[in-house]
Amino acid sequence: MTTSRRRYHITTFGCQMNKADSERMAGILEDMGFEWSEDPNYADVIVYNTCTIRDNAEQKVYSYLGRQAKRKHEQPNLILIVAGCVAQQEGEALLRRVPELDLVMGPQHANRLKDLLQQVFDGNQVVATEPIHIMEDITKPRRDSKVTAWVNVIYGCNERCTYCVVPNVRGVEQSRTPEAIRAEMVELGRLGYKEVTLLGQNIDAYGRDLPGVTPEGRHKHTLTDLLYYVHDVPGIERIRFATSHPRYFTERLIRACAELPKVCEHFHIPFQSGDNEVLKRMGRGYTHEKYRRIIDKIREYVPDAAISADAIVGFPGETEAQFENTLKLVEDVGFDQLNTAAYSPRPGTPAAVWEGQISEEVKSDRLQRLNRLVAMKAAERSQRYMGRIEEVLVEDQNPKDKTQVMGRTRTNRLTFFTGDINELKGQLVKVKITEVRAFSLTGEPVEVREAVSV
Repeated sequence: MTTSRRRYHITTFGCQMNKADSERMAGILEDMGFEWSEDPNYADVIVYNTCTIRDNAEQKVYSYLGRQAKRKHEQPNLILIVAGCVAQQEGEALLRRVPELDLVMGPQHANRLKDLLQQVFDGNQVVATEPIHIMEDITKPRRDSKVTAWVNVIYGCNERCTYCVVPNVRGVEQSRTPEAIRAEMVELGRLGYKEVTLLGQNIDAYGRDLPGVTPEGRHKHTLTDLLYYVHDVPGIERIRFATSHPRYFTERLIRACAELPKVCEHFHIPFQSGDNEVLKRMGRGYTHEKYRRIIDKIREYVPDAAISADAIVGFPGETEAQFENTLKLVEDVGFDQLNTAAYSPRPGTPAAVWEGQISEEVKSDRLQRLNRLVAMKAAERSQRYMGRIEEVLVEDQNPKDKTQVMGRTRTNRLTFFTGDINELKGQLVKVKITEVRAFSLTGEPVEVREAVSV
């Protein structure tokens, strides 16, 4: 089958891991001769890379699919693919619900897209959801940005949080070797990328499944060791990592972040609840006291660090007093940013069938109260930037004001300032902050620093 001038479209739902998977699948499709189409209605291959963390993301997929399934009756050569976590969770049941689908593939199979498509071209309807060892990634992702890039370091998750479907859909932890990760970063540096975010569902677990133990008896490969190993990659100016788990977050890691100049002063460490009883029922394996000690330690080593997190309200059985413990934690810590969500029961998770499910009204009320506090604390945290000179890596034009460019400080604050994107994209610019808001800043450029490769 020829693929000359055939077009593809990918719609991505959910987390950074999904975005990274979509970039890899796009790279495979372009390698096969397909061209990107902004509009799915002009595409010959449509991929929905799905998320099952919350119910509304799942329902959205079905509404999108319904529209394209109709189109397939007029254009039988249209190829419809559901990838990602809904695909893994539903498997063959998806084909019964949407028989027009050609391929259902779980996240572990992203690198196999070419082989799976070949089976589709041969006339098969394919379901690929069996657990496999993830092949080392030799694909060239089609990256959405030319400035910042994701690099997967560990796939899967071995945790068993009672609300979370991720271990069921993303499989067990599989770490990439430090050599493979460094090689991908070297290539990114060579291509002109300035910032890399190392990704893992539970990134602090990195290396536990790799062989080797140090004389002191700890794993030879940890996230901390990886940061030291990749720190001097030429061209890469900034390194970030996400997502962390408080159970495994170590002082040694915080010390490395303080010592290594390229590692940004931003930590994303979900706490989920500020109440110990709720944390226990969630299966998180730490207390709010331990979480607070981690934050104190970060502020001791990296005083100006930005701290962001995730929190869930309305977990089954959560009382008003337990919810207020979450508010108290947010009040005491003062997060720079907090991703909040009302609990949503997910299929196949223990908490979904527990008694004590909270009503939608109560969940909505708690979410609004939490969000108000988050915005207030973030606005307070933003005040410290006023009048300061911050280094901003320019990523793009401000879509709302074409005379401005936008980028992020090392602490991950979105910052806008006047400038020409054609001259400044990918540059590190010193910016004097003149306006502060809860989640973003505005400033004036002071000096452009040409990035120097080491």
